[in-house]
Amino acid sequence: MTRRKHQRKRTDAEPKSSLDEPKGWWLCGRYWIWGAILAVMVLTAIVRINLLEVPLERDEGEYAYAGQLILQGLAPYEHLYNMKMPGIYGAYALILAVFGHTHGGIHLGLMVINAASIVLMFFLGRRLLGPVGGVGAAGAFAVASASQSVQGVFANAEHFVILPALGGIVLLLWAIEVNRLRLLAGGAVLLGLCFLMKQHGAAFIAFGGLYLLICELRRRPFNGKIFTVKGLIFLVCALLPFGLTCLIFRWVGAFDRFWFWTFDYARECVSANSLEMGLENFKSNALKIFESSMPLWITAGLGLTALLWSKSIQRQSLFVGGFLLFSFLAVCPGLNFRPHYFVLFLPAAGLLVGAAIKGIYELGVGGRMSLASRAMAILLGLAAIAHGVWYQRAFFFADDPAEVSRTIYKGNPFPESLEIARVIKENTTKDDRIAIIGSEPQIYFYSNRRAATGYIYTYALMEDHPYALKMQQEMIREIEANNPKFVLFVRISTSWLVRRKSEKLIFNWFEQYCQNNYTIYGMIDIRPQENTVYRWGEENCRGYDPRLDCEIAVFKRKI
Repeated sequence: MTRRKHQRKRTDAEPKSSLDEPKGWWLCGRYWIWGAILAVMVLTAIVRINLLEVPLERDEGEYAYAGQLILQGLAPYEHLYNMKMPGIYGAYALILAVFGHTHGGIHLGLMVINAASIVLMFFLGRRLLGPVGGVGAAGAFAVASASQSVQGVFANAEHFVILPALGGIVLLLWAIEVNRLRLLAGGAVLLGLCFLMKQHGAAFIAFGGLYLLICELRRRPFNGKIFTVKGLIFLVCALLPFGLTCLIFRWVGAFDRFWFWTFDYARECVSANSLEMGLENFKSNALKIFESSMPLWITAGLGLTALLWSKSIQRQSLFVGGFLLFSFLAVCPGLNFRPHYFVLFLPAAGLLVGAAIKGIYELGVGGRMSLASRAMAILLGLAAIAHGVWYQRAFFFADDPAEVSRTIYKGNPFPESLEIARVIKENTTKDDRIAIIGSEPQIYFYSNRRAATGYIYTYALMEDHPYALKMQQEMIREIEANNPKFVLFVRISTSWLVRRKSEKLIFNWFEQYCQNNYTIYGMIDIRPQENTVYRWGEENCRGYDPRLDCEIAVFKRKI
């Protein structure tokens, strides 16, 4: 049977393959394309290696501590309470097992995750926009995903959503093009992993399902039976990771806790912000992100207009427009619009940059302006990406890791957590428990000591919802029952986010409990513009008055 007999006519709904890219110009050669991708990867690696030792922030500390628990055979939601999905905890457990139980190892794992995402970004861009557009999309994503404005050097859950999202979408496009059910099933499973990493990932499942639905409805001749089979395969495979997770938690007896924190409590958090507050959050953080890489975002805007004036881009308008919309929806749950949430939008922005390069690149095809338009497209992409690197050159290449943490997180005790954990570890045994009255889970991870309570965050205790008082009471009972050797009290506003209606039971209880059972052992006076002051030992702490309301007090059990 000849190869021609295997070929079939592509439907209008299917993406144009990169194989259809017009050839003939030397910059389109395979070696130049892969050389450009290699250059992007090397640049990204240099940036991330320089910042491997940046101290963990709170979310990273939570994920790392959860990973430690998993490697010890302990289930999240039984020994650690939060609304994050368990996929990110499992991913961190894998990173710790492979790269070691250090913050440098965690960021090395992030570097690998990000590198894989960049490669997938190129494959996606090449399939939709050809090789030059694919390089532009990958380069834009690489720079933006490491940006200070989206806290890109920290291993937040969004990076772990993006990797399976891109992998799943690439497989989905391939499955639609070659009409293979195995590829469709694999893509759906990967998209299902997005939700397991973070609830926001559901937006990518919805996009993949709708795009598949539309493509199949437009396929000619239409076959209702095949349409139904593909829909069922996608649905079942997308739900498979979550379904297996529910069975695992049912098996270990932690399902009720898992469901409460990831759905019941999470629902309260999502509904906490008003639309007005959400708009203010978006305006504040989106403006900072735009200012940090203005040429890149202007180029992305040009790529959006290319849907109107470039015929080759118009053929991808269904995918690009839908991906853009659902990527934005992924950022929206809770209306918090925190900087790292925007990482979920970066692949769509990268595609728009690639679309701008592709559109300009093809303006002169077949005419006298061919070489000029192609050179202009390449220079546009290089300028947009280079500006992002140059604008953040101090952050990427010069700043000390601790200075990077301080620049982004101001007076938060992330650099100090390393020293605090070292002292606690030296003065405790593996069996000793510690308790942190505040939200600094990274200290549990660094010290490798179990928490005396599952409430490693105190944010939930301060929020205005029906569970707040019960949570405070439960935290108190757990600490008293486990009798921790050290108790840390965090006097930092960002570790609590106290509201006007917040319950105050935990503060009143701690004052009496600490006075009866503990003595002062350490005081950490955090001075963002100066060197932090550490005082260890009761004699050195008595009578010391911190200059700012930004300190951590460490108490040691009397008996």
